[in-house]
Amino acid sequence: EEFEERVTEATLSNGLKVILVERHDAPVAAFVNWVDVGSVNEVPGITGISHLFEHMAFKGTTVVGTTDAEAEAAALEKMDEIYAEIEKARRDGDEERLAELELAFKEAQDEASEYVVANEFGQIIEREGGQGLNAFTNSDATVYFFSLPSNKVELWAWLESNRYYDGVLRQFYKERDVVMEERRRSTESQPIGRLVEQFIATSFTAHPYGQPVVGHMSDLKAISREDAEAYFRKHYIPDNMTIVIVGDIDPAETIETLEAYFGRLPAAEVPDPVVTVEPEVKAERIVRLTDPGQPWYLVGYPIPAITDPDYQALMAISQILSGGRTSRLTKRLVTDEKIAFFVGAFPGLPGNKYPSQMIFYATTAAGHTNAEVATAMDEEITRLKTEPVSEEELERVKTKMRANLVRQVDSDFGLALQLAEYQTKTGDWRNLFLYIDAIQQLTPEDIQRVANEYFDNQRRTVGEIVTESQEGV
Repeated sequence: EEFEERVTEATLSNGLKVILVERHDAPVAAFVNWVDVGSVNEVPGITGISHLFEHMAFKGTTVVGTTDAEAEAAALEKMDEIYAEIEKARRDGDEERLAELELAFKEAQDEASEYVVANEFGQIIEREGGQGLNAFTNSDATVYFFSLPSNKVELWAWLESNRYYDGVLRQFYKERDVVMEERRRSTESQPIGRLVEQFIATSFTAHPYGQPVVGHMSDLKAISREDAEAYFRKHYIPDNMTIVIVGDIDPAETIETLEAYFGRLPAAEVPDPVVTVEPEVKAERIVRLTDPGQPWYLVGYPIPAITDPDYQALMAISQILSGGRTSRLTKRLVTDEKIAFFVGAFPGLPGNKYPSQMIFYATTAAGHTNAEVATAMDEEITRLKTEPVSEEELERVKTKMRANLVRQVDSDFGLALQLAEYQTKTGDWRNLFLYIDAIQQLTPEDIQRVANEYFDNQRRTVGEIVTESQEGV
């Protein structure tokens, strides 16, 4: 209630949600634009497009990032026409025509590049004292953020709104190549990356959570600039955006500025929500990767979304089992038995806006096997189901979770990010604080009930990396 006094909420004329928090400790402000679109909104054929568009949002507008917007637009249109012909020639199997078109496309691409002012968007922000310019895409969202001196609110509003009002998808195909290389580095060349991608795909056979955020390589190769523009027009609409600003701001002036700039974005119909529900799992599924590197073990159990009351107990369980050196899995597997180098647990892989998974994982120590890790982990999970945690242990976990929240919202950026996430995923930023209150009310009986409700080995997915010497163990 005390915090709420410093919060101002508004909805712009086009439906865009705004949350402002006054913090006058320093003359700076953190800006977060949380867009309610992620890989969960994609369909086969364009997987990876949310992440790809995130890259494109830094390329500028007709004013920022070009020396001649009109000439560049003509060059980009020429590229689009040639690319459409390339796709047709590829479908027809006309190799001779394809070679000619690819040469023409490269020439058109080089011509368009002549008008590009590289990284001008970022240079403007840096020149004006901005910091932390970045973005991320996950299964549930695409988020853009940076900080500026608090007297630069209008500059931020102009720059950020123009990304969506007047954005230009320049250097699209070069950036598409960058994303494909990112996929090679993060997934295809990394054993854990390959395992986790297959693990998630195996865990979700119907729900789009099974799609990789970075996209499938065949889809990335086929996505066109026109595909990205159509995806942008569908999802980057005011009703899909939540702006949170935290810092040394005047709320009334800020809302007026946001209306002037973001109010230009045309209102549009909200895209249909994801309606696919993952079928009930009735059999254990196993994903095993043989690799000469480090053994690794992973297990996931189906759980509800962040809005379910049981989610708070699942968060507490993750702390009981892996929240620091004295947590149960860390103490047993890492400190005492030394069969793992590291262990972890958390709810929400790959997301938590929709029903997802509770994950437990471990890096198996040299001279030990995944089977040893799996046995110890299963025993600790079973112990949660059969023995109530003590009041003292649960109270320590509650204290730690409360302290973690304080740390997360201590910085302007951390607070802005948390408020934007809870507003978007749960419908009200206040749930950030109400959920921590709910955690304080948890009892040992709640923990035991939730463990029995969700940790069923007949419904889980198991993944592991085994070395050639351990294969068949």
